[in-house]
Amino acid sequence: KICGFDLSTQANEIRRNVGYLPETPPIYGDMRVGEYLDFVARLRGIAPKRVRSCVVDVIEKCSLSEVVSQLCATLSKGFKQRVGIAQALIHEPPLLILDEPTSGLDPAQIIEVRKLISGLAPKHTVLLSTHGLTEVEQLCQKVLILSEGRLVAQGAVAEFTQERSLEEAFLHAVSGM
Repeated sequence: KICGFDLSTQANEIRRNVGYLPETPPIYGDMRVGEYLDFVARLRGIAPKRVRSCVVDVIEKCSLSEVVSQLCATLSKGFKQRVGIAQALIHEPPLLILDEPTSGLDPAQIIEVRKLISGLAPKHTVLLSTHGLTEVEQLCQKVLILSEGRLVAQGAVAEFTQERSLEEAFLHAVSGM
């Protein structure tokens, strides 16, 4: 179940309640940022009279106003990530799943994306999928460690880091080291 809905019988309800950013943002390079977000809002079933306000809202939240008229293909990696987060947020889902949101970004872009993600936490549950344990320490309250598709450890980040580094806790969980 996701957000209380059964995946096998209520997939549409789940789609309405989940925003997803894959590792490579799903943007159309030949569309301008504003056009793309308008397109995504309509795909997400946002009522036509609300589309404009939803687009304006995510442009502001994701700090995209300076590139709103730019072709997506011409954006820096950092702005592409922000557009990817914006498309995941456009329909205001309670659950956001972000896969490697800072991968390949320069240090300044990483800081900006971290600030953005931290700002989302009060209104959204953010599930961050990452191999970057620094991201986990910077952004997360809880951690789930998977190994070969199985959950091998879980708990508060503070619990994992009381007696050792998160890296050491991870290695211990996946290999018993």
